[in-house]
Amino acid sequence: MTRISLEDYRQQFPSLSNKAYFNFGGQGTLPRPALEAIYRAYEYLQERGPFSTEVNAWISKQTQLTREAIATELGAPPDTITLTENVTFGCNIPLWGIDWQAGDRILMTDCEHPGVIAAVREISRRFQVEVAICPILATLNQGDPTAIIERYLTPNTRLLVLSHLLWNTGQVLPLPEIIACCRQTKSHKPIQVLVDAAQSAGSLALNLTELGADFYAFTGHKWLCGPAGVGGLYVRPEALETLSPAFIGWRGVVMDEAGNPIAQKPGGARFEVATSAFPQYVGLQHAIATHRTWGTSEERYQQICQNSAFLWQKLAETDGVNCLRSAPPQAGLVSFKLTGGISHKQAVMQLEQQGFLLRTILDPDCIRACVHYFSDRAEIDRLVDAIAQL
Repeated sequence: MTRISLEDYRQQFPSLSNKAYFNFGGQGTLPRPALEAIYRAYEYLQERGPFSTEVNAWISKQTQLTREAIATELGAPPDTITLTENVTFGCNIPLWGIDWQAGDRILMTDCEHPGVIAAVREISRRFQVEVAICPILATLNQGDPTAIIERYLTPNTRLLVLSHLLWNTGQVLPLPEIIACCRQTKSHKPIQVLVDAAQSAGSLALNLTELGADFYAFTGHKWLCGPAGVGGLYVRPEALETLSPAFIGWRGVVMDEAGNPIAQKPGGARFEVATSAFPQYVGLQHAIATHRTWGTSEERYQQICQNSAFLWQKLAETDGVNCLRSAPPQAGLVSFKLTGGISHKQAVMQLEQQGFLLRTILDPDCIRACVHYFSDRAEIDRLVDAIAQL
């Protein structure tokens, strides 16, 4: 098919017009069709409700359409998807839903997000669960992450918590091999795998059914460029009955004719609680649809990799810049250090004053730039020139 020019395509993203945006790993840029759909949804709710039989039917329909849009994008049956607010909420569903026993063990990598780390520590404190950390950061340029994880699996390990795409270094972990390793390791109970997919959903080309993770928590507001406040959790059908809902509300239960809750809903809907910002659901639907007009998830991923390789090469050739990776990244996150004496915080602040939006990472101490499939090579050139001037 004939593809729209990049310049014309980028016009659909209003926030790209007055800045050079490299923070997709923090929050994506909302496309205009999604923004307008959110406006229309709020107006509709106020005109027809906001609480009425008609509005309630609309909410039910949009909830299902959102579930289906996510499932299609991520390669999973719709009933395996729980709608949440964000990745952290999605991770907390299995973390608090497992029936922990004293002496159980959680294995986590040394590259996980503080939100997940904090939840795991609290579970350890309350239930006397052991926590072990395996050193994955050191495998960025050499080493075998699967072999490292395998060495840390023990008979009492019940859950492995890791990210598919590391938020700090941009490393893509070999998740299929790691999952297979957990399935094959002998332990007192099956070792389940919880994946933080904050950076992989909307970035990597995914088929969650084939991937085989037990729990895959993601958000719509980063690489999918949806509105903040809508995310999700994929639960492998075989793992569904191993969880109990930590929070329970009307959206997650079946009620009898008298309105009494009598059972949990089947599938991922059982973990949904109550009222959400439903117009945001419509926004995520339109954000996903916008991406799909450009190309498939595989085509978008390949373009992301081409753009990140372009940025990585430019940075690698710049004096005073050291890229964390010794080869082009396999995703859109490019992390680097400056050696010219200026702090990374000061550098990011100065770049932002010039219209270049990046962020700092504390561990390892570096700057992270994120490129999407619709990032502009000319903007990348200007960014590298600005960094060189620092």
